[in-house]
Amino acid sequence: MYTAAELSSPINPVSYTLWRDKYRFVDDQGVAEDSIDASWQRVARALARAESRERRRWAGRFHALLADFTFLPGGRILAGAGSGRRVTLFNCFVMGRLDDSIDGIFSALREGALTMHQGGGVGYDFSTLRPAGSRAEETGSIASGPLSFMQVWDSMCATLLSTGARRGAMMATLRCDHPDIEAFIDAKRDPARLRHFNLSVLVSDGFMRALRQDEAWPLLFPLQALSPGEADGAQVIERQLPGYDRPVPCKVWRWVSARALWQRMMRAAYDYAEPGVLFIDRINAENNLYWQERISATNPCGEIPLPPYGACNLGSLNLVRFIDSPFSRAARLDFDALAKSAALAVRMLDNVISVSRFPLPVQRQQARASRRIGLGLTGLADALIMLGLGYDSPQARDLAVQAMRTICLGAYRASVELAQARGSFPLFQREHYLNAPFITRLPADIRDGIAESGIRNSHLCAIAPAGTISLLANNISSGLEPVYAFTQQRRILQADGAYRAWELSDYALALWRQQYGDRPLSPAFVESAELAPQAHLQMQAALQPFVDSAISKTINVPQGYGYDVFEAIYREAYRLGLKGCTAFRPNAITGSILAAGEGEQLHCCNLEREAD
Repeated sequence: MYTAAELSSPINPVSYTLWRDKYRFVDDQGVAEDSIDASWQRVARALARAESRERRRWAGRFHALLADFTFLPGGRILAGAGSGRRVTLFNCFVMGRLDDSIDGIFSALREGALTMHQGGGVGYDFSTLRPAGSRAEETGSIASGPLSFMQVWDSMCATLLSTGARRGAMMATLRCDHPDIEAFIDAKRDPARLRHFNLSVLVSDGFMRALRQDEAWPLLFPLQALSPGEADGAQVIERQLPGYDRPVPCKVWRWVSARALWQRMMRAAYDYAEPGVLFIDRINAENNLYWQERISATNPCGEIPLPPYGACNLGSLNLVRFIDSPFSRAARLDFDALAKSAALAVRMLDNVISVSRFPLPVQRQQARASRRIGLGLTGLADALIMLGLGYDSPQARDLAVQAMRTICLGAYRASVELAQARGSFPLFQREHYLNAPFITRLPADIRDGIAESGIRNSHLCAIAPAGTISLLANNISSGLEPVYAFTQQRRILQADGAYRAWELSDYALALWRQQYGDRPLSPAFVESAELAPQAHLQMQAALQPFVDSAISKTINVPQGYGYDVFEAIYREAYRLGLKGCTAFRPNAITGSILAAGEGEQLHCCNLEREAD
């Protein structure tokens, strides 16, 4: 039962429960915040501490942006800012390069455990671990391969969960030319295996060329990482690999058909939803710090490609709060207010970097060297409905592009202005930065500002799944996703570790019913199942030019969707210039994401795998 005060809260009972169990601060004496406004006040005051003056005024401005869910910072910020606890305010980290030794592997495991214990999800590239069956020089034993060590990480994550710690989220990547890539692709055929990991294959441009030309593809490993004599008589070719500054000689383990390997990857995604695909060369080519970093992993949901020990500092602007006169002919999105809110959100997220604790000193060093942030949007589908636009219409994509362009350019202008007062991020090198592909496409006034004053943050934009915080904000549609279902039953993990099923209505539907009662819905009310996969791809591709990091997007297709057209989604994603692709088809191993009476299953971007 809820008290009168609780029922008068600006959030619905489901969102209230989520706030109470995940984000409300309770001190050591059991005294709890009495409202979500108290949480907003706490967060606003904590972030204002990074200001050198007028802290009270900045706290007031930050509070106004948080109020009514206009700006939704990452869950670790909501839960931890101003708490005084030894927790990080960063949702996720990519961890350090895995050294191929027992000491190196278990040192990395310890770092991962410390990071997850303080609330951060983790991403790892396992491509540096020698393949199964190779010889370990120090002991003369046979290497068990990266998948065996991934199981150790999976057990660590499960153990932390059993102690009552916040649930973990992990990403594992492996290159498409690693000798164990086929086992990696097949890993999730066992529904009990690696359940705390999201898996993604690092697909190179070279592989995509070999696929198009139906060529053989080498599976290989660096010579210098192998035991003496292990490459005797083997074919050797050079390849740029993670952990090396330049191409290195590699032993070719064997050749496989690029087409057969791709089909194995696609069949796995079709049958059990993983692995996802990361177009890693495109990620690196489009990296604003291309001269400084070599990226080979992302955070658990894929929207922030990061260097070793990089951190993701996320926030989403709630587009439904910028709609005037919803459902009417006069409905409009207030772009001026959106731009101003983007500028203030950049300041808040930059302050997070200054006030946050970090599980490891090297994470602090990396975060403060680049001052990366990831500002994005959420509630897009609901905003489109409130404007009378069908998600798959050209008009909807045009509106979405205007919104993300407004956020992106507002963020960059704000970061240039911050640099004038606070200085540029330490890794900034003016000439290199201005030559980054994304930066060359910015308007002249922003480039001129960077040339003159520098810029505070190396990266500014990302579109996260935002599932948990969107549910908190009265169940608005999440990220750039279409509405999955306007009414649904959803299982939500409670503070006591048990699940509770809730009947949920989408925000736009609830608002329509509030205004119009049982009047028939407008044609703009379209669910995900009614959309062709191309509508998902086109929306993601339309927004990517205004996102300097990446976009977390799941393309949902019906269970009866044919394999050939499913596989074509991934080829089209590459053709459209996307940085990655994940499609989900309900299947016997993972079930469905959301369904009446079924609740949630484990999948990459649902509430159980998102690092909220």
